[in-house]
Amino acid sequence: MRIGEIAKRSHISTETLRYYEKQGLISPQSRSANGYRDYSEEALSHLRFIQRAKLVGFSLKECKDLLSIFISRDEHSCREVKALAESKLEEIEKKMQELKNMHQTLQAISDACCGGDESAIHCTILDSLESHHELYQ
Repeated sequence: MRIGEIAKRSHISTETLRYYEKQGLISPQSRSANGYRDYSEEALSHLRFIQRAKLVGFSLKECKDLLSIFISRDEHSCREVKALAESKLEEIEKKMQELKNMHQTLQAISDACCGGDESAIHCTILDSLESHHELYQ
């Protein structure tokens, strides 16, 4: 199938498909005499795999690593895949904590602000952001 068809079937833009190809995530099965890329059903399967991996938070590089394992499962162990998943979980948990801290801090400085129509000269939000003290940890 040509790039337009695989784009339509995978719901991925042709620009993204070309980028994935440059990154080594997919490759056309062949090129026609006039240079058109022809992709296989396997490439479509790989694109869907990548999409699902991205949906659970894996980066494109991590998707490439997972796809490599997926393609040659017999050469890899579940331990390798689990390690990638556990690492991603730790990263997500860390981000969640950072977001929680940001939320609490922003809530506190927002609550401290009167929100009135007076001049922002003594605005507690601006003062907090200007302060040299760390807002959250």
